[in-house]
Amino acid sequence: MATKTNTQGQGHGRATPKGRASSGRYTPPIPREVKRSPRWYPWMLLGLLVLGVLIILLNYIDALPKSPANWYTLAGFLSILAGALLATRYR
Repeated sequence: MATKTNTQGQGHGRATPKGRASSGRYTPPIPREVKRSPRWYPWMLLGLLVLGVLIILLNYIDALPKSPANWYTLAGFLSILAGALLATRYR
């Protein structure tokens, strides 16, 4: 038969005993200068997105030279993907 344990007794409370040194896991905050994106970053982001859409549209209306394996469509999607990846890192 199991005995009932006291939840307010010894063994509960502080994870480390009082008076012990800290574990050294403190991470200082990142300086404000590090958190800022360069001035060219948003222009590169928008440029890649617009370029990708433009390549796909121009390929769709047959304004670009013929490509046997749809390389223009692939280049457009890769440009849009690169712009989206840059957007996730923008600060």
